[in-house]
Amino acid sequence: MTSHATRVLVLNSGSSSVKYQLLDMADGARLAVGLVERIGEETSRLAHTPLATGGAKRERVEPIADHAAALNAVAEELAADGLGLDSPELAAIGHRVVHGGRKFTEPTVITEEVVAEIERLIPVAPLHNPANITGIRTAQALRPDLPQVAVFDTAFHTTMPESAARYAIDVETADAHRIRRYGFHGTSHAYVSRATAELLGKDPSEVNVIVLHLGNGASASAVRGGRCVDTSMGLTPLEGLVMGTRSGDMDPAVIFHLARTAGMSVDEIDSLLNKKSGLIGLCGDNDMREIRRRIDEGDERAELAFDIYVHRLKKYIGAYYAVLGRVDAVAFTAGVGENAAPVREAAVAGLEQLGLAVDADLNAIRSDAARLISPEGARVAVAVVPTDEELEIATQTYALVSS
Repeated sequence: MTSHATRVLVLNSGSSSVKYQLLDMADGARLAVGLVERIGEETSRLAHTPLATGGAKRERVEPIADHAAALNAVAEELAADGLGLDSPELAAIGHRVVHGGRKFTEPTVITEEVVAEIERLIPVAPLHNPANITGIRTAQALRPDLPQVAVFDTAFHTTMPESAARYAIDVETADAHRIRRYGFHGTSHAYVSRATAELLGKDPSEVNVIVLHLGNGASASAVRGGRCVDTSMGLTPLEGLVMGTRSGDMDPAVIFHLARTAGMSVDEIDSLLNKKSGLIGLCGDNDMREIRRRIDEGDERAELAFDIYVHRLKKYIGAYYAVLGRVDAVAFTAGVGENAAPVREAAVAGLEQLGLAVDADLNAIRSDAARLISPEGARVAVAVVPTDEELEIATQTYALVSS
């Protein structure tokens, strides 16, 4: 890496999409952002915004056959803005990798051995790790001379004690099949817990935070002094909170019951719990804005779905309060957490004895800034902290290659 190379390209490769951001770590500025979606379809779409030049958003709708074609198209768009991948200012490419198992506890320079281990973890992340590997391979082909860094969704949660990470099943079976709680959304939980400490004017090592990452996928974490000690997602992202299309916690015997009485296959049950459950299973909508609109019109199914969602959320707040013993802040983040004031209000309603409350006026304010929404002098701060997973990935990537 040359001394003036301060740019990091962040890639988040999904099964049929690539999100990307180019950042300059000299000042944290975003130079370009974009999304390629519907890869492999006739109506593939690339949306690119060159922030460095202040240019308008550009869109391309054309067939993009695979991830290699997608990244080549991204490279063309960046080059058109003078930000090409051949720039000597590009220090590294940082990749979001969903599952790193127990081995990867921090950002890691990608080698053949690293890719092989990510491949070995495909059985516990079949939707995500293959796409992440494809993104890595394609980026390596474009810039084989450049450091490529994997930043793992699971890494932040590897500090959990065994008492939190292990399931109460036969130890030999669990170890043989890598069955344990791994947790996900780790880059978001890391960023938000640290940003919450900053908001309170304290060092992360001094602060205990409950982070609630509420998007279509949702997870909670208990963070003690900057280290995760428990999290709601488990072996896969299915466990925990009620989500947009995922069930979250339930009696595992439901699976056996459906197999025996409904004759459903393993794949059918998997699809039910991951894609047809949660809010969409309860009321047919997984958009919280639409659910709130239906509630305002007196829709009872939407109201029940909201109540179930909040009930689970409140249980996790209480559980993690008990795990931490002392809580300095509860931080809401991600699409629902940052924008749905009724969710935030309902989640802490009735928890005044725990020092939790929101100020109705502060809670109603819409802002892109990190902010407190609890009453002045509250024993526990309630915060809204916009997450920035791309900045977190870029920061970790740059710190690694700089060292």
